[in-house]
Amino acid sequence: MQKDTQVFGLIHQELERQRNGIELIASENFASLQVIQAMGNVMTNKYAEGYPGRRYYGGCEIVDQTEQLAIDRIKKVFNCGYANVQPHSGAQANASVYLCALKAGDKILGLDLSMGGHLTHGSPVNFSGKLYQPFFYGVKKETGTIDYDQMEAVAQKEKPKMIVCGASAYSRDWDYKRIREIADSVGAFVMADIAHPAGLIAKNLLNDPFEYCHFVTSTTHKTLRGPRGGIILMRHDFENPFGVKDPKGNIRTMSHLMDMAVFPGTQGGPLEHIIASKAVAFGELLTDEYTVYAKQIQSNAQAMAKAFISRGYNIISGGTDNHLMLIDLRNKNLTGKKAQETLDKAHITLNKNAVPFDDKSPFVTSGIRVGVPAITTRGLKEEHMEVVVGFIDKVLMNVNDENVIATVRGEVKELMKQFPLYPELG
Repeated sequence: MQKDTQVFGLIHQELERQRNGIELIASENFASLQVIQAMGNVMTNKYAEGYPGRRYYGGCEIVDQTEQLAIDRIKKVFNCGYANVQPHSGAQANASVYLCALKAGDKILGLDLSMGGHLTHGSPVNFSGKLYQPFFYGVKKETGTIDYDQMEAVAQKEKPKMIVCGASAYSRDWDYKRIREIADSVGAFVMADIAHPAGLIAKNLLNDPFEYCHFVTSTTHKTLRGPRGGIILMRHDFENPFGVKDPKGNIRTMSHLMDMAVFPGTQGGPLEHIIASKAVAFGELLTDEYTVYAKQIQSNAQAMAKAFISRGYNIISGGTDNHLMLIDLRNKNLTGKKAQETLDKAHITLNKNAVPFDDKSPFVTSGIRVGVPAITTRGLKEEHMEVVVGFIDKVLMNVNDENVIATVRGEVKELMKQFPLYPELG
């Protein structure tokens, strides 16, 4: 079979783009070469509906071992008793939790998308807002931090069956204890979507959601630095409140219901080649090297926030506890769209993002979201954050000067040459 030079040529172009630029998209990272290599393996040929030891196909004895290894490793990472590593994405992990614990039309309470939430937390354009009745809480205008009083007031009024915490653009830690108290007062489950800060939580650098949340979901490709995919976790299994029984008349626990919600509830055959890659990444999470990396993420983010603030940028909530920050550009007379597009020209990649109480459309926005996991993987330290923010400021203060943008683009390339990406690939 002839090699597809067109596709592989594009893959090489993408490698060069990643090598030469500064990657600041908070939801992106650079997986290790062994994680990437594990994705491209012969397990993609294997159909394996079901779970280890309980498959609907023969020939699963090897993929059973791989998937069980992934399960065992991620349970050890988060000190939890249940893990499902089959979800294809964070969105499908969340869909499975809803399917497990809710009925169509039940009420859910999540962080408003415009305040930093996620599509799957009840957005009306998403399945979560179409299949369930969504209600929302937000952040305080004065501080930019979660308004737990509003969460409690809405919960008391609407009596949701699920309270969802977690965000895609929120830079502060969460008060899981307060959330559980609110949930218990109305008889609701709590789901923590830790897709963004999962790596920091794994190393005890942020509050532990497992102590108070019934369900915890995450992607595997952000701070966890694995392949693209999702996971569902529980600290402890527990009896389901629905009285669902197995064919022998025994009441199934939530772990059984959750497994059924993933398969056959929301997915068919699992991607065993991706699960193999997840297993590799989860093994990396257990190393001292990853602990050093996670601490560096926090240090870099705080150094970057300080550099932005010193230049007069308005960071929502005034700083960061995790790996990202949300910046309101209105005092700089810039839109998020203009900032993203101009920085792209300088090979600095980030994303436009709505800010709380935004007066612009989601297609324009008043802000940008900036994250440090990827550049931290490249090896940049606190002292480099000042340099990176200097590049960004220089471009944003000269958005119509192509010469300045070209100069910064060259400086970006020279900086990133000091931090090689996948040198083994040539």
